Amino acid sequence: MGHTTRHEAAPTGMSGGPAVTDVRTAVFEVPTDQPEGDGTMAWSATTVVVVQVDAGGHTGTGWSYTGASAAAVARDHLAEEIRGRSALDTPALWASMVAACRNLGRPGLASCAISAVDTALWDLKARILGLPLASLFGRVRPSVPVYASGGFTTYADERTASQLEEWVGDWHMDKVKIKVGESWGSRPERDLHRVDFARKVIGDEVELFVDANGAYRRKQAVRMGRRFADCGVTWFEEPVSSDDLSGLREVRDNCALDVAAGEYGYDEWYFAKMIDAGAVDCVQVDVTRCGGYTAWCHVAGLTGAHNLDISGHCAPNLSAHVAISCPNLRHLEYFHDHHRIENMLFEGALSPSGSMLVPDAGRQGHGMLLRKDVDEYRRG
Repeated sequence: MGHTTRHEAAPTGMSGGPAVTDVRTAVFEVPTDQPEGDGTMAWSATTVVVVQVDAGGHTGTGWSYTGASAAAVARDHLAEEIRGRSALDTPALWASMVAACRNLGRPGLASCAISAVDTALWDLKARILGLPLASLFGRVRPSVPVYASGGFTTYADERTASQLEEWVGDWHMDKVKIKVGESWGSRPERDLHRVDFARKVIGDEVELFVDANGAYRRKQAVRMGRRFADCGVTWFEEPVSSDDLSGLREVRDNCALDVAAGEYGYDEWYFAKMIDAGAVDCVQVDVTRCGGYTAWCHVAGLTGAHNLDISGHCAPNLSAHVAISCPNLRHLEYFHDHHRIENMLFEGALSPSGSMLVPDAGRQGHGMLLRKDVDEYRRG
């Protein structure tokens, strides 16, 4: 099919707010501080697509951790859906963007592009109204519980120990997560060693989580989960592929750990199927993939209706501002890479204190601005 344009009858918004005048994109690539890997892949850099939207003399900023092609989707397909329309009509703008991606295929790059634009629009809306974003959503708690995440399979014990000691000793984290499932689950003894080693470093009072990134086979995951439980592990993330819903259910039914998945959910139907399958104890949602803040709120309501908790996946400085409004929030992932990147690229990034993030009530929107001295990382 050819390029999709907005139908002439599309709603233009009834709020009377300032119209969107410009949509800009930028692509950044930030190298890791050392080689990183998990159960199923390795990487040496992270790509970030940043979107800025202008209206009424204000600028909103959003981003997604995705491929550079998402910038083209935002620029060539989504910008025309929102330009000239009220910046206050975020639900209508989101619906138009989703509709515009029908022939592109929403899951994947298109949904990441929607996420970046949607988070920028909510940031913009809060700035127009002169409010912190957390106040616009409405707080149900004073702070957001977080856990530290990293512990890559590529790390030697010395590096793992130093990272864990920093999290527990300097950041006062009471929950930490490391990667397991090395080399597609082919090194289970090293996985067990690393989990045992991590437990010795953090002591008995800190919760220990593991993330296999879908590396194990079903029965292997059950066996590993039972052995992880002996080390006091309480959270088993993606023990098998997150697309294997019956496999997740099998692991959930046969070991004591809480099974979690959902970070690769790009639309609400994905989460509905996962919940209907009884596949997880806690649903993970990534605000930079699922469709932005608007979709996050949809998924939070869906999980709450099924008496399930939601956990924010990565992007802590975007996620915190909507997570604080979620009654069934369990926690938010404070991921090593994104902690580095969001502090490097943006002014106003939050810092964890005592396993909590507290959105700044004195800053409008999400409080972050793209730094001016980041051209060395710009790739588009």
